[in-house]
Amino acid sequence: MPQFKIKSLLFLLLLFPFVKGYSQDQALKPIPEVWDLSNCLEYAKSNNLQLRGLRLDKKSAEQDALLAKSAVLPDLYGSASQSFNHYNLNPNSSSPAVGVTGSYGVTSSWTLYKGGYLKQDIKQKELSVQSANFNILENENDITLQITQAYLSILLDKESIIYNEDLVKTSEAQLKQTQDQFRVGSVAKKDVAQFEAQLAGDKYNLVVAQNAERQDKITLKQLLQLPDSKDFDVVKPDTVITDTKLQPLDSVQKYAMLNRPEIKNAALGVQIADLNLDKAKSGYLPTLSLNASVGTSYANGTIYNAFRQFDNNFSQQAGVTLSIPIFTQRQNKTNVAKAKIDRMQADLTLENTKTTLALTTEKAMITAHNSIDQLQSATEQLKYNQEVYRIATQELKIGAANLVAFYQQRNLYVQALQSYIQAKYNAALASRIYEFYIGVPIKL
Repeated sequence: MPQFKIKSLLFLLLLFPFVKGYSQDQALKPIPEVWDLSNCLEYAKSNNLQLRGLRLDKKSAEQDALLAKSAVLPDLYGSASQSFNHYNLNPNSSSPAVGVTGSYGVTSSWTLYKGGYLKQDIKQKELSVQSANFNILENENDITLQITQAYLSILLDKESIIYNEDLVKTSEAQLKQTQDQFRVGSVAKKDVAQFEAQLAGDKYNLVVAQNAERQDKITLKQLLQLPDSKDFDVVKPDTVITDTKLQPLDSVQKYAMLNRPEIKNAALGVQIADLNLDKAKSGYLPTLSLNASVGTSYANGTIYNAFRQFDNNFSQQAGVTLSIPIFTQRQNKTNVAKAKIDRMQADLTLENTKTTLALTTEKAMITAHNSIDQLQSATEQLKYNQEVYRIATQELKIGAANLVAFYQQRNLYVQALQSYIQAKYNAALASRIYEFYIGVPIKL
């Protein structure tokens, strides 16, 4: 072998483990440390355990549908039996002391007519597959709303942390200024103590906001089915925009009644119940089946004689069986009665699903409008309180402020800021939930 080929082979052998490891690393994508909302939703749809279980239910329903379709085909079974018998015979007898018996055959049966049961069963199983798929879509919608709420809660916590950090910095600066004024005798010790208490309260609120963020991150990780990971955070958008122009309620309800998976699933439940009733009624009708078999048997021979039986004792049989139900100990009557009850329950389920969806969309509309109105009021409230607090802070710097009035304005500003942040994310969540019922994907 030329030296060049030997070197090439050695190079490939050395390179193979690297290529294999690289391909494995590419297949196993690492979990990101920072998530945006779209990544959260995509990951949850692929990895949430409840959704994965529902997908397995769908696969099981698909197997039931295949089994129902196969029921219209004939079956085929083979059978074989072999036994050996020992006899205590007279020594002078010429008969063999060991006898061999056996039988071999193939049987088949084909249901030609079963009162329409087989066709109805196929339709029912196919609808069950569709129902399983709608179950998946229903849970995807529920998880989408839960993840959105958890994500926005984290964003609210982050903004609360930012403004609490700003309050701590402001309180530290005000405390330092007051301490300097106390040293020169321009303020009393009581004023210093008040600012120290203010700083301690601001630090406490900052810790509360930080703990809330940790707890909400755990909630989001639970929804995502993520393993325990300390490095987990979400992307904070530059701004969270809330659309103040909401769709009319009748348009949203009309779209939801036609497209929401829970409505389609409930309607499928009525069709499945109808087919189940038809299957129950088919129990009153006769069943017609075709049977056939071929085989051979022998007794008290030898194995050599067994093969000869295919010529001497080979039987074929075919026939038609008609089974007519006359008295079934009330089984058919009970099956029909229970199927009718299931049909009525399916109607109630559909009616209840429609009512629930109509009330849910109406509640979502009211919540969205109220949240938007509260956001507008909170924005105005923050605007004026922020200006008054700015003036009070300037007066404090030049020593012209009354501490009682300053603390009052500061508390009003803090309350207005908290109300604004809460209202902003409440409006963002409420408007997106309402739009979600008309088919608008949730985005920030």
